[in-house]
This record gives sequence, C-alpha cells and structure tokens, in this order.
Amino acid sequence: MSQDPFDLSGKIALVTGASRGIGEEIARLFAARGAHVIVSSRKQADCQSVVDAITSDGGRAEALACHIGEMEQIRALYSAIGEKHGRLDILVNNAATNPFFGHITDTDEAVFAKTVDVNIRGYFFMSSLGAKLMAKNGGGAIVNVASVNGVVPGFQQGIYSITKAAVISMTKAFAVECAEQGIRCNALLPGLTDTKFASVLVNTPAILKQALAHVPMRRVAQPSEMAGAALYLASDAASYTTGAILNVDGGYLSV
Repeated sequence: MSQDPFDLSGKIALVTGASRGIGEEIARLFAARGAHVIVSSRKQADCQSVVDAITSDGGRAEALACHIGEMEQIRALYSAIGEKHGRLDILVNNAATNPFFGHITDTDEAVFAKTVDVNIRGYFFMSSLGAKLMAKNGGGAIVNVASVNGVVPGFQQGIYSITKAAVISMTKAFAVECAEQGIRCNALLPGLTDTKFASVLVNTPAILKQALAHVPMRRVAQPSEMAGAALYLASDAASYTTGAILNVDGGYLSV
C-alpha cells in the first residue's frame, strides 16, 4: 500500500457513463488523484469534453465511446484498451438507463429489454471482460454504481429497481469468484442525486417533497458527493474490502 492509500498514480481507470453527472465527477476525482482515466459514454464528443476539462486541470485522460447495451461496442472498447495499455486497474460501471416511469404492469417489452440489456447484461460483461484484463496484471478493483432502489424499489420505477437489485447481487458474485485473482468488487448505492438522470424526480416539486420526507438529511445529493465513496472503493484504502454495499443516501436506507 502506498503512503497515501487514496493515491491512484499509475493506475488505468475506466469510468462508464462519465460524460456527465456522477460518472463525470468520479472521472475528475480519479484523475486528480493521479489515475489515467478512460472516459466512456455513448457519444465520443461528450466524452472528449470531459477529457478536455481533466487535461486542462493537469490530469491524464482519454475518450473512448461505448454503448454498454451493445456487446460489439463492449468488445471493441476492451480491445482498444488492451492494445493501448495492456492493462486495466479500475473499472467503474456507472452507465445505466431508466427509460420508463410508470406502473410496473405497463412496462412494455422494448422498455424491459433496453433496461435489462444496459443495466444487467452491460454491467455483467463489462465486469467479466474487465476482470479478465485485470487478472493478467495481478488484480484490480471494480465499482458498480447501483442504487438505493435496488434495496427499496422506487415507486413507478419497477424494472429499473429490479435491475439495480441484480447489480447488487452481481457485485457479490464477482467479489466471491474473483477474489483469488486479486480483484475486488464493491457496489456504491447513491440516494436521490441532482443529475439529469433523476431530473423527473428532482424537478417535480410534489415528487421531490415526498421523496425527501424519507431522507433524514432532507436534501438531494450533489454528484460530487458520490465521487469520494467511489475513490475509497477503488483505492488501496479499501484493500480488504470486497463484496461491500456502500450506501451514500443521506440516511434513506436507515429509516
């Protein structure tokens, strides 16, 4: 362990869904702590904007677009990383989708398939291919951004909540089976956070009031407040932590 257990110098870190919100804040913090960050999301231009901001601050980063709902793009992403770097030390699975807000019985097949393809299949194969690359160099750390909805289903967010529960289970499965390869896998569970992803909740006064009634801290989190937890889980500070589920939710799951 380095003298500073939160130092990521020399690490190659891949962050998905990093073009904005929680993913962007994680990418920025990892770069500030010395990592070479691969900023990934669906659109190359959006990824490049984050890379430009990181490099202007003196950090090291590159943009590699990938839609994790498409297996061909996942394979292409890892092929590019393998060819250029030959290693991966940290993977943050943050890209996710929540295309439907309504009664669970109104979830149609297209919405179901899209949500499962990104939030379950995408996370699974990103982790599987990432773990194989990590194992070639002695190990690494996987951080899955799940959600408090994976523990307490969000109202009218049925299929999204189901997929996030699967991510929590997936985290534990990878933690158990990859430990011998020096790979740790942990999950971060954000509470209600002020992102574009959660805008329908944050920007609807009646819904927001109802939601905050169940949050002891009585406020919405900022994306930057999730980055520190991700840094802990990815860093040597968490060297004996695997299979953990870290709630960053203002006390929501404690009520």
